[in-house]
Amino acid sequence: MDHTGTWSFRAAIVRRISRESRREGAVMNKVVSKDGTEIAYDTYGSGPGLVLIAGAFTDRSFYTPYAEALAATFTVVNYDRRGRGDSGDTTPYAVEREWEDLDALRTATGARFACAFSSGVMVLLQAGVPFEKLAIMEPPFRVEGSPPAPERYLERLQEYVDTGNPGGAAELFMVEAVGQPKEVVDQIRETPMWAGLEAMAHTLVYDGLQMRDSAVPVPLLSSVETPALALYSNASPEWMQRAAREAAAALPHGTVEGHDGTFHTLPPETLAAVLTGYFITG
Repeated sequence: MDHTGTWSFRAAIVRRISRESRREGAVMNKVVSKDGTEIAYDTYGSGPGLVLIAGAFTDRSFYTPYAEALAATFTVVNYDRRGRGDSGDTTPYAVEREWEDLDALRTATGARFACAFSSGVMVLLQAGVPFEKLAIMEPPFRVEGSPPAPERYLERLQEYVDTGNPGGAAELFMVEAVGQPKEVVDQIRETPMWAGLEAMAHTLVYDGLQMRDSAVPVPLLSSVETPALALYSNASPEWMQRAAREAAAALPHGTVEGHDGTFHTLPPETLAAVLTGYFITG
């Protein structure tokens, strides 16, 4: 990862710390998933329902600015994926449980649309939940130019979790999967947020399982008949942009757009304008 990515990641960490207690205007609810697990979610605004689906190593607090920006047009459903934040977690984990969580949320809220970020894209695409339109933000599929996959990544994550070392799992993800210098991770260890990251480190295994082998899942994508918009940031590495374009090309009703942003994300106001145009006026 280049210096732009490093500094953007640091900025994201700072934003995360500042968001931990920021949920003004939100109404928290819980829905019971098929296996009895409680899934917590906040709702913002009014209008047609839009579910936000988090990527790896983030809970719903990270997406608060997006929910606030989108609330002018949508009833935004911003939830904690199982094992994170205020949501429950039931063992043993299976990828299908998160698909059921998403279906329970749609049923409870009547949401018409969904927008997934990073590895959350695979939860959305595999769930088969009957939304009217979808948006996917930079699915981290491995394409030409991608950095090499960490050796025995999923197995090593599971080993850290099984031996009670969530910090090791967090560091493995940040350094070898995301590409951050170890010294940056060492700095993050000294912040108040580290305990929160360790608390959700076991869910990195969940995302690894959702992502399968991280290749572009062409058979899955080609089976998705719902219209879908793939998005990427013009500031992201070329391979991330290529992954979004390849995903869109494999979707029967896929389109793709790039917008000015930072590493792996778009400004909330930009995302709100794009999704309003696609879901409502498009």
